[in-house]
Amino acid sequence: MRASDRAYATLLDEIQSGILRPGAVLGEVEQAARLGVSRTPLREALGRLAADGLVAQQSPRVTVVTAIDAGDIREIFEVRRALEESAARLAAERGDAAAFADLARDFAHVDLAGAEAPGPTSPTTDGTDAYYALIERFDLALDAAVANDYLTAALRTVRTHLVRVRRLARDNPARLAASVAEHRLIAAAIAARDADLAAHATHVHLHNALHSILESLRATALTNSSTPRSI
Repeated sequence: MRASDRAYATLLDEIQSGILRPGAVLGEVEQAARLGVSRTPLREALGRLAADGLVAQQSPRVTVVTAIDAGDIREIFEVRRALEESAARLAAERGDAAAFADLARDFAHVDLAGAEAPGPTSPTTDGTDAYYALIERFDLALDAAVANDYLTAALRTVRTHLVRVRRLARDNPARLAASVAEHRLIAAAIAARDADLAAHATHVHLHNALHSILESLRATALTNSSTPRSI
């Protein structure tokens, strides 16, 4: 792996996981030393992150992690809705019905409270981790079914931001359970080659997801504003 790819992958993971929070300063000298790369590959990595919209240049040698607020999230979901509804419709027309029938079955058997050990060298994951892994499989199947490089490239960009959005929102067990059922319906509709139902089920899923995320952010903001500050 090239040094710039390694630096990009590390910084992307740290931004998406919340290790590098919005507003975090990414000084060129400090980050190059921390990541063990020279400044040229670091600049390449930061340039890619800037193109993703995850960082912004504050000065010639200082870059900061961009903030994400409710307005940004609404805009992301506007794009996501257009792309994913189209993708679901196309997948129902073009995709491997058996593959999506298998995914629908897997969604039906998700146990959010359970735990599983994928293998002797893999860490044990709880039910939520397993569910997000299943969503990744669903996304890969959707991309393969659509067979449109322009559409899937746009979806990858949106998904890059969605990782941050999910981590900014609080865990909501009721919403997660509803999301499992919504994904099962989408996969089943694609398997049945019902393009209208696949698109409509995707629309409902995204509407509910956006509402839940915005509610979580509002609740977090209210909690933070009511917490006494030490002086």
